[in-house]
Amino acid sequence: MNENGSVRLDKWLWAARFFKTRSLATDAVDSGKVKLGGDKVKPARSVRIGDVLDIDNGSDRWEVDVMNLSEVRGPAPVARNLYEETDASVARRAEVAEHRRLYREPGADIKGRPTKRDRRQLGKL
Repeated sequence: MNENGSVRLDKWLWAARFFKTRSLATDAVDSGKVKLGGDKVKPARSVRIGDVLDIDNGSDRWEVDVMNLSEVRGPAPVARNLYEETDASVARRAEVAEHRRLYREPGADIKGRPTKRDRRQLGKL
């Protein structure tokens, strides 16, 4: 954290455990998957307490308020104290999880190339 109470966005995302590596966090910010206050930003942008972030990490979409700042990645319970998820985001993620549970992706059970047996069964159809 620098002297004016801010942290680089990519460092904060990594410390808050939204991304496994800092380079993944940087790539997500560069590709527009992370927005600060609704605006597309760069990885070096400073994050301050009270900022609102919209984060799409591939599997989930989060909307969080920055509560604390950190440049180092710590344990998950400590990282959870860095942000607070908005009520709308919690409801949206619960709805998406329920939708995934009820309506499975058709190709989710397919692993790799079909076997000889699978090809025969496809041919019979």
